[in-house]
Amino acid sequence: MMIDTHAHLDMQDYDEDRKEVIERARQGGISHIISVGIDLQSSQKALELANSHDFIFSTVGFHPHNADHVDPGDLEGLAALTGEPRVVAWGEIGLDFYRGWSQPDKQREAFEKQIDLARHCDLPLVIHCREAHEDLLEILKRKENGPYQGVIHCFSGDYKLAMNLIAMGFYISIPGTVTYKKAVQVQDVAARIPLERLLLETDAPFLAPVPKRGKRNEPLFVVHTAKKIAELRKIDYEEVGFQTSQNAIKLFALPAKQ
Repeated sequence: MMIDTHAHLDMQDYDEDRKEVIERARQGGISHIISVGIDLQSSQKALELANSHDFIFSTVGFHPHNADHVDPGDLEGLAALTGEPRVVAWGEIGLDFYRGWSQPDKQREAFEKQIDLARHCDLPLVIHCREAHEDLLEILKRKENGPYQGVIHCFSGDYKLAMNLIAMGFYISIPGTVTYKKAVQVQDVAARIPLERLLLETDAPFLAPVPKRGKRNEPLFVVHTAKKIAELRKIDYEEVGFQTSQNAIKLFALPAKQ
């Protein structure tokens, strides 16, 4: 069993062969896929996919890239979707000061509002953070109200940051970048953090792992990430698959088998 906890199956990259991509994942042993929303329209599309496939689940959220365009009606629309049983988390939300596609203040505002909404809806958080780790920690500590339920997706920080976030209740999700030769920092994190707090993801269609690097990513390719992590930790591939799947099932309240 293997779970891809973060993919964007609604994106136009899959418009020509989405059914085939999904079927390859199923046939390849991917037991669950979480298709992640990045705005209201994307969240609606992700939910449609989840409602059409028994092993796909979805999230709702506004990505920090889209923070300049969030309005109260959009957030109300996302909150309305959370009543659907296939919605398992609130995200992708967070901060991204690397691309700068939305103003930092707008990103912080949208992030904080969505933390509150996720709590109100009793959903775990799916958090994106790039070049904004200090701001992320400041917001999370200020809004802390007991342990968080959630994951830092596509983790790009160091081991110390990972352990600080784990202490706050978060899981750490490792993408295909761990297979890249120069990705020493994420390899160190993947090798050292507790296996019980680690998740696997593709972030498909982005960040395809070696040996698929440079191609469009897809959920099936999460197996390459699992194999690299097993190599780094010097444990069996099956152990990585089993424990990370159990972690995902626990965090997102997924059915154990599909």
